[in-house]
Amino acid sequence: MGRHKVCLVKELPSGMSRIERIENRSIGLYNIKGEFYAIRNSCPHQGAELCQGKIQGMMLPSDPGEYLHGREGEIVRCPWHGWEFDIKNGKSVFDPFRCLVKTYAVEVVGEDDEASPGVETFPVEVESGWIVVIVS
Repeated sequence: MGRHKVCLVKELPSGMSRIERIENRSIGLYNIKGEFYAIRNSCPHQGAELCQGKIQGMMLPSDPGEYLHGREGEIVRCPWHGWEFDIKNGKSVFDPFRCLVKTYAVEVVGEDDEASPGVETFPVEVESGWIVVIVS
């Protein structure tokens, strides 16, 4: 458990995602409109690599005969069976109180911030802030 430097902010532009291996866990990291989120790369249904799925939006509540689509880029769809999960909180679209994907705290730290003691780091050329995933 701990803090892990993952990538530079500029390496994960808005609307993009990447999969990282952190503490022997596969974790999907997402940039949604400049906010960063991390979820476990395993669908709770049958263990598919969830973060390999399509990133999309969803239908929103609306009046009869009206079709509203929104939350574009906030929902990931499992590539095996189509189960959908909210990237921001890990809750499933169909059963948000019983079916969840593990989420991880994410923070952006400046390039001059010191890493926590005991974090393995490597020399790098830094031009902007780092994205840090906190695994607990």
